Amino acid sequence: MQITHKIDDFLFTIFPELQNGDNDLIVYTLQKYYTYGPYKPTVSIDKSWVTIEIDTPTIASQEADYRKTVALCEKGKYSEAKPILEKLIDKTPTNSEYHRIMGQILSDEGDQEEAINCLIDALRWDPRNEWALIMMGNIYAKHKDDIINAMKFYEQAAKNNPKDNIALNNIGANLMQLGKTEEALTYFQKAIEIDPDYPNTHYALAMLAEMKGNYQSALKSALTALRKNEQKNELYQNSLQTAINAAKQLMNHDEGLAIIQAYSLKIEVECGKSITIQEDPSIHTAAKIEFAENYGRKEHIIKYKPEYPAVYHLVMHELVHLDLVSQARQKGNNQLFTSNNQNKTEFIQSLDRDAKKLNKKGYSTKMLSGYFNALFDGLNLQVYNTPIDLFIEDYLFEQYLELRPFQFLSLLALTQEGIQATTEKKIVTLTPSWVLSKSKIYNLINAMHFRNLFGVDLVEEHKPTRAEKQQAESLYEEFIDYRSDKEPGEEYELVQHWAEDLKLEKYFSLINESDYRPSKSPEDVLEGIEKDPLGLNDQDPSRKEDMDTFMATHKDKELNMAVTMFMVDALQYFKNLSDSTIKKIAFEIATIGTQGIRPDSKNYSVPSIKDKTFSGYHLIAYYYVSWALAIPDMLNKLNLPFEKEYEMAKTFYSKSND
Repeated sequence: MQITHKIDDFLFTIFPELQNGDNDLIVYTLQKYYTYGPYKPTVSIDKSWVTIEIDTPTIASQEADYRKTVALCEKGKYSEAKPILEKLIDKTPTNSEYHRIMGQILSDEGDQEEAINCLIDALRWDPRNEWALIMMGNIYAKHKDDIINAMKFYEQAAKNNPKDNIALNNIGANLMQLGKTEEALTYFQKAIEIDPDYPNTHYALAMLAEMKGNYQSALKSALTALRKNEQKNELYQNSLQTAINAAKQLMNHDEGLAIIQAYSLKIEVECGKSITIQEDPSIHTAAKIEFAENYGRKEHIIKYKPEYPAVYHLVMHELVHLDLVSQARQKGNNQLFTSNNQNKTEFIQSLDRDAKKLNKKGYSTKMLSGYFNALFDGLNLQVYNTPIDLFIEDYLFEQYLELRPFQFLSLLALTQEGIQATTEKKIVTLTPSWVLSKSKIYNLINAMHFRNLFGVDLVEEHKPTRAEKQQAESLYEEFIDYRSDKEPGEEYELVQHWAEDLKLEKYFSLINESDYRPSKSPEDVLEGIEKDPLGLNDQDPSRKEDMDTFMATHKDKELNMAVTMFMVDALQYFKNLSDSTIKKIAFEIATIGTQGIRPDSKNYSVPSIKDKTFSGYHLIAYYYVSWALAIPDMLNKLNLPFEKEYEMAKTFYSKSND
C-alpha cells in the first residue's frame, strides 16, 4: 500500500507539527503516524512529494502471531511466547519491535546479558525505538548499577522524542527508585510541562516529595493525581494512600489549634459573645454548635467527638457555621430550622406499613418508636446541614490552606461514614426504603463536593440507583449556581428547595429569626409576658404546638410530682436571696420563655444561676416559683396549671426546714 502527499500548505494544515524545510521531522512524524503496531512504514521524500510505503502483506500474515505473543507476555507465559516470537524474528529480522519484546522477556527472566544483545539488535534496526532505549537504561541502572551508561540511553530516548512525556516520566521513575532524586525531578518536570494532565507524573512527584519530607507538596501532587485519574486503578489507590499519609504527617505539626484560636477570636468580636469549645463523646454527630440564643446562655458552645480524625476541622466547620449565621443576622436574613410534634407524627404515620413489617419480624412497638424518632431527627439534620455544609467546606478550602490536611482526612472519614450508613446490610434491612433513599441522596451530594474539592471519588461506593445519582447531581448543580455569589442567608433557600424537591418539606419549618426572636427592651419583654406569658401567639408553630400539648396534658391532672419536687428545689435555692435578685431571675427565665421552653428539652441555663443546667420541667418550676415569690400579683398571667404543685411544694419545703 502506497500513500503520497504533496509537501505544501495543505500537508502542514493536516499535520501542524511539521515544519517546511525540515525533512527529518517530516519523515519521523509521518512514520510514527502510519505505524501499525510493530510495523513501521518506509517514508521517502522526492523533491516536493513524500511517499509512505506500508507493508500490508507482512502485516496481514504476522499480525495474529504478534498479538498472540503480546497476550502471552502480558500473562507472564514467556515459555509459550518465545517460540512464536523466534519464528517472527526469523521471518522478519528487520522488525525492531520483535527484538525489543524478546529483550523484555529475557530481562524479566533474569538473563540481562542476552536481553542487552536483543535490545541492541532492536536499536540497530530502529535507533528511535524509545522502549528499547528506556529498557537499556533500566537494565544498566537497576541490574548493573551503571548510571553513566543508563543516562546515555535515557537521554537518547528524550532527544529522539522530546515531546514524549510518558518516556520522560518512566525515566524519572527509574531514577527515583535508584535514589537519584534530583535527576528524577528534572525528568518529571519536563514530563509535566508536556502533559500536565498525566496522573502518573503527579503521583511520581508526590512520591518524590514524600521521600524528601515535603509533605505539603506530596499532598498537593497526590490530590492532583487523583483528580487527573479517571480510573479506580492501582495508581488511584496508591495516590489516595500517599495523600492520606502526607496529611497525617502534616497534622502532627499542630497548626490547626492556632487557626482555630485566631478565627474564634474574630467571630467573638463580630457576634459579641464568647465561644467555648469542648469535647463531648455523647453527641450524635461528629460535632455540633449550641447557639447561645437557643439555650439562654451568654456564650456559644461547640462540642465535638474527640475520637474523630482531624477534630480541628470539625471545630472550624462549626465556627464557620456560626460566622454564616452572624452574617445572615446582620442582614436580617437568618432562618431558624424548627420541627414539632405534628411534623414528627406525620413522618411516623408515613412509616406505618414499615412498622407492621418490622413488628412481624419481632421488633417491639417501643423499640420502633425510638428508632423512627431517631430517623426523623437524623433525616432533618441532613435536610438542614447538607446545603450549609457545602458552603462551609468551600470557604475552608479556599481560605485555609494550612487546614487542608485536616479537612481532607475529616471529610474522607465523614464520607465513608455516610457510605456505611446507607449500604450496611442491617441498616438497609431495617430502614424504610424511601427514607434510606432520601438520606443517600444527601450523602451523595456531600460525596460529590468531596470529589470536587479533593479529587477522591466515592460516589459509586454509596451504591446509588441511577435515579438517586441523577437527583443528587441536579441538586448539586443548583449549589454550583449559588456558590460564586451567595448572599448572607441564601443557604436557607437551598435547604427549602432541596427539601421540596425530595418531598421532605412537611417535616420542618424555616422561620425568620427576627420574627421568632425580636430584639426587645426589658419593658417590652414585661409587657409581652403580661399579654402572652408563654409566647403562644408567636409565629413559631413548633413552640406553639409543644406548649399547647403541654398545657392540655396538665390542665386536669391532680398533681405532677416531678414539678412539685423541682419547686421544692427552687424554694430551697431562693430562700437566702433578696426579692430584687429573685425578680431579676424571674425576668431572665421569662426572657427564655419568649424564646420557647420545651418541657422535654434539656440543657437550659439561666445567666444569674451559675453552674446549673435545667430540663424544661425544671426551668418551668423555677419560672413559677420565682414569680410566686417576687411578682405574685402577676402570677396568674403565666397561666401555668401548677397551683396544687406549688402548695404541696411549700408543705414539703416547710417540713424539711422544721
